Amino acid sequence: MRLSAVLFLVATCTALTVGVTTKTLIFPKETANSYVELVPKKPLNLKAFTLCMRVATELSGEREIILFAYRTESFDELNVWRELDGRLSFYLAGEGVFFKVPQLGALQTHLCVTWDSRSGAAALFMDGIKSLTKIYKKDHTVRPGGKIILGQDPDRYFGDFDAKQSFVGEISDVNMWDSVLSDSTIQDMFTGKRVPRGNVFDWESTEMKINGEVEVIDHEL
Repeated sequence: MRLSAVLFLVATCTALTVGVTTKTLIFPKETANSYVELVPKKPLNLKAFTLCMRVATELSGEREIILFAYRTESFDELNVWRELDGRLSFYLAGEGVFFKVPQLGALQTHLCVTWDSRSGAAALFMDGIKSLTKIYKKDHTVRPGGKIILGQDPDRYFGDFDAKQSFVGEISDVNMWDSVLSDSTIQDMFTGKRVPRGNVFDWESTEMKINGEVEVIDHEL
């Protein structure tokens, strides 16, 4: 009876895990018209945030690369970049904050950026490891009313894309919260443990609008 019960539980757990899939966005080549728009669950009226994604690219030191772009009619409200010199950075409606970290490459990297308006604390996590904290844009607010895109950097609302800034590679598991997650939660996310899903956008349920030459690959977890 005990053996039967154990076998039943194992079979049940296996059945529950099989078939769980996630989407990966493949940007196969440099273009000026391939991008994915994410539709948020709530307006981006933010005094704090955590933004995470999994990313891989073979563009190494050749040019700057846009990783995430949120633009309103007037400003680039939140952009995340891989700079020409390999540093990672993000910009909140003006000058950015920069982090000297290991280069992104063909092996998938789990990347998070965090920021809190009250203290100005800004940090970056790569594969669960936290950078030093920098003070950036105290008392600033990320304003609502814009569009979120992956793959391109809009120089105006909504267009003027430059192929030489486009993303080439793969992006997945993009989530955003309107708070700063704890270090341990970000580390759990990197290792694949279940954490509370993003309340600004959640990769498992967020509506996506695909444009141009972007391939969407479903793979089983």
